[in-house]
Amino acid sequence: MRDVWRRMRRDKAALFGILLITLTVVVAVFAPWLAPYDYQEQMFEGLSLQGAPLPPSEDFLFGTDTLGRDLLSRMMYGARTSLIVGVVANGAAVLIGTVLGTTAGYLGGWTGIAIMRFTDLMMAFPALLLAIALAAIIGASLWIVALVIALVNWVQVARVVYTETRSLAEREFIEATRNLGAGDVRILFVHIVPHLVPTMLVWATLGIATTVLLEATLSFLGIGVQPPRPSWGNIIQESQTYFATAPWLVFIPGAAILLLALSFNLVGDALRDALDPTQRGRQ
Repeated sequence: MRDVWRRMRRDKAALFGILLITLTVVVAVFAPWLAPYDYQEQMFEGLSLQGAPLPPSEDFLFGTDTLGRDLLSRMMYGARTSLIVGVVANGAAVLIGTVLGTTAGYLGGWTGIAIMRFTDLMMAFPALLLAIALAAIIGASLWIVALVIALVNWVQVARVVYTETRSLAEREFIEATRNLGAGDVRILFVHIVPHLVPTMLVWATLGIATTVLLEATLSFLGIGVQPPRPSWGNIIQESQTYFATAPWLVFIPGAAILLLALSFNLVGDALRDALDPTQRGRQ
């Protein structure tokens, strides 16, 4: 791991991504103490005399929303939503994909064929449409949204893990281990899964960016995280009619979504290069 960290430190883009992710985590964790106002408080002084939201000012650094609530406070609490959904949903997707991909790749035969044909069937559905359908059927809440996204995003992980497991299962050291009397469970957990850890780490990082974007999309469409819990997506959804008169209500959460997704992509790309043995020794 020291070698991986040393190589990642040379990547300025990755360091920028790590900095932004760390800042987002700190803001999300300490939101109750950092937020200048209660994110649900509808303040009389938060609206103009005409009842319009206020632009960024000394009192409200990010301005106010359509109900006179402080946008900065809502953005801080919205960071919690994005990180919770991103980590939980992507973690579940990586776990499901790894279990199914490893099982299909190692056992092969009809079991592997059945699992991978089901994976192909799931991949045939557009991810966004499938997520919308599942969210509409199951319901909309923070944890339901995380579950829906996990059920949509595991297929790519399963496909990659299946390919790597098939390659590992045919290697000579696996055959030698089997001839020495090792059982399937020992071979899987001692000799195959450790080789899959780099792939799992990369997908666990890159997948969060996709998850954050998908959660924001579902919330924007009104079938994701529901008010009064703030989400960067539902903040945009609530303010879309004020795009022309109060553009900060759309641009600020939109920029936050873009920067967080970009950060995880930069870190994931750097982690993939750092864990790639073919890159070792290169500048």
